[in-house]
Formats: sequence, C-alpha cells, structure tokens
Amino acid sequence: MSLHSVFYSARAASRALALIPELTIRNVIRGIANALLLDIANILDSNRLDCERMDDTNPKYDRLLLTEQRLESIARDLRHVATLPSPLRTVLEDRTTDNGLHLQRVSVPLGVVGIIYEARPNVTFDVAALCLMSGNVCLLKGGSDAHHSNMAIVECIQRVLVEYGLPKTCVQLLPADRTAADELMNAIDFVDVIIPRGGQELISAVRKQSRVPVIETGAGIVHTYIDRTADVAKARAIIHNAKTRRPSVCNALDTVLIHREFLYELSTIVEPLAESHVILYADHEAYHTLENSYPLELLFLATEKDFGTEFLSLKMSIKTVSDITEALDHIATHSSKHSEAIIAEDTTLCEQFLHAVDSACVYANASTAFTDGGQFGMGAEIGISTQKLHARGPMALGELTSYKWIIRGAGQTRS
Repeated sequence: MSLHSVFYSARAASRALALIPELTIRNVIRGIANALLLDIANILDSNRLDCERMDDTNPKYDRLLLTEQRLESIARDLRHVATLPSPLRTVLEDRTTDNGLHLQRVSVPLGVVGIIYEARPNVTFDVAALCLMSGNVCLLKGGSDAHHSNMAIVECIQRVLVEYGLPKTCVQLLPADRTAADELMNAIDFVDVIIPRGGQELISAVRKQSRVPVIETGAGIVHTYIDRTADVAKARAIIHNAKTRRPSVCNALDTVLIHREFLYELSTIVEPLAESHVILYADHEAYHTLENSYPLELLFLATEKDFGTEFLSLKMSIKTVSDITEALDHIATHSSKHSEAIIAEDTTLCEQFLHAVDSACVYANASTAFTDGGQFGMGAEIGISTQKLHARGPMALGELTSYKWIIRGAGQTRS
C-alpha cells in the first residue's frame, strides 16, 4: 500500500504546526511525559512482546529493553525538553540595505523529518519531543524488532496531540517493513530530511539509497590512543569507563592504540576490564604482553576485521603503534569520524592529536562516553552527526532548524 496519503498529511501537519504557540508545544511535551507514566503497564507489555522475539545475548537487546525505571527516566527527559529555549524565530542576522530593504535571517524548522532507526524504542519518545519543540513533523520508521513497543508509544503520543488540538499526524509511525523505508527515502516532495540512527550498515544503506537529503548519525568506531607519556591511573579509569559504561551505545570505545614503549603498563590499564568480562582482541605484541595477566578465555589474537569494527558489546581491540603518527594513520583509515581520544601528559602531543583527527568529537585525557547532547549542555539530542554539512557532533534543537530570509520593504523595485 502506498504511503502517499501519510506523507501528504505530514506536509499538511507541518504547515499547521508552524502556527501553534510555543506555550502549547511545551504543554504538549509535558502532557506526553504524564501520559507515558500513566501508560507504563501497556508500554511494558508491548515491549515484552518485542523482547521475547530477540535473544537476550544479542548486543541490541539492551537497547530494545524498556523497564519502569527507564520509562520514568524518559519522562524526566521529556519534561526537561519542555523547559529548553525554543530554537525557532531567532533572528540570526538583521540589517537594512542602502535602498531601505529590512533584511532578517530567522531560524525556522526543517519541516518534515524522517527518522529511520533500529531497535531503540526510547528514540521514539526522544525524536517526537525534539521535533515538536523545534517545530518539525516526524515520520518514524523504526525497526521491526521494536514495532510493538513503537506502536504503543506513538498511540500514547498521538492521544496527547489530539487532546491539545494538534494534528495527530505531527508524529506518525510507518509500517515496519522495508518497503516503507524505500518509500520514505523517495518522498522528495514531502520529506525535507532523513536522519538514520543505527549501525554503519543502516547508515550506509540510507546514504546510498535515499533521494531525500540525509544527515548521517550514529555509527561510532571509536578509538583511544595511549601515548608513552600517559598517566597510568588516568588511562586505567578512562579506558574502563569508555568501554563498559554502556557498551551498546555509539560513543563506546572500540579500539585502544597503545605506544609500544608503554606496553609494560598495559596489564595494569586493562585489569578492570577483566572484572567486567571484556573480550580483548589484541595484536601480537599486545597479546604476548597480556597472556600471563589477562584471563585467557577473554583474550584472543586480533585479525584485521577486529579493527574498524563497532562492537556495541563488551568487546574491544588493541593495536600497538610506534608513535602518534602511526596512531593518527590508523584512526584516519578505520574511524567513522564519531569520537576519538588521546591519553597523554605531553600537551604538545595532545594539541597535535586534537587538531589532526578529523572526527566530530576529539578528546584529550577524557572518556569518549561524554559524546552526548545532554553532557555537552545542549539539553537533549536527536543523534550524533558524523558529517560536516549542516550539523556535526551532537544534534540538539538548534540543529533541527534551518533559516529563511524575511524582507520588509516600502515599495522598492529593482532596476
């Protein structure tokens, strides 16, 4: 069945949404938070249906799983979004030309935003709130793994939209089949931009197939380089946090690059990883350094495929390098341009790394786990952009806007 009527209704809703007062939008988002809490049992029942179809050892399972605690946290996040400054109608430029034309460049919504994402039902709430707060209509194409959860969530959201007099077509869930994604990526007359959220395979497929403009987000092949000047205690804490805090998210560490002259400290650095049952894929030098100290059931010789892999689980690769130049070359070859870090006490090397690495977020002596809109003080995010056009890094409300020129005259004509 064609989705033409769905796309048409989304475009119409976009025009209607532009006239809704800001206070109403804030109340709608607060209303969604309240409705979520009242609907917890129904949402969890729907989520259980999805979870029963997935092996709980699958790295995606943690992303799919909703709990009462997680839903309460989502409700708090929604209420926070309702307090954020509106990104709309901000005057970005204001001037008068020699002939008296008054020009203003003003922030406006992107319009109709299509989101293609995997088994992460929390994204449904996040995207709906952020799009509403930035004046955008959203078309949600979630993965089939989370379809029962997404249906329950969107029904909850749409009830609140209707209650406050907004078109329920401001937030719509598309069918779970692949055909719906194909139609969305070709809806050039109705959809303004598509934002894929998921692994590298999903993002690459959307980038290659979509005729609608795409903002790439999500895939994180994350590196941390440990220099020979590193502080061991810092390295130990940073590596453990970056890998284990939440291994299924895009800012989780995938590959450690370690200076050959610092290998003697590697056992100390990775010791906490063993307690978290992290599987290490180490090159020959690192493997032989660890074989008498790290649990052998968690230690394997790395192959080429273990570098340039987004693990999304308690797995990590280790490569030995001779200096920062080799580390930079490895990152340039294998990075997805998401987040990279250096651990070093040599400030000159830190600055070299910060300026040479071509990724959205580059750290010195800190965990890549901080790549997050909330942690950056942006309030919330719709994803991490790994491209350079329009937005880069955490995408918050401001990144969900474009701008237009407003020109006020007094009868001027051009010769």
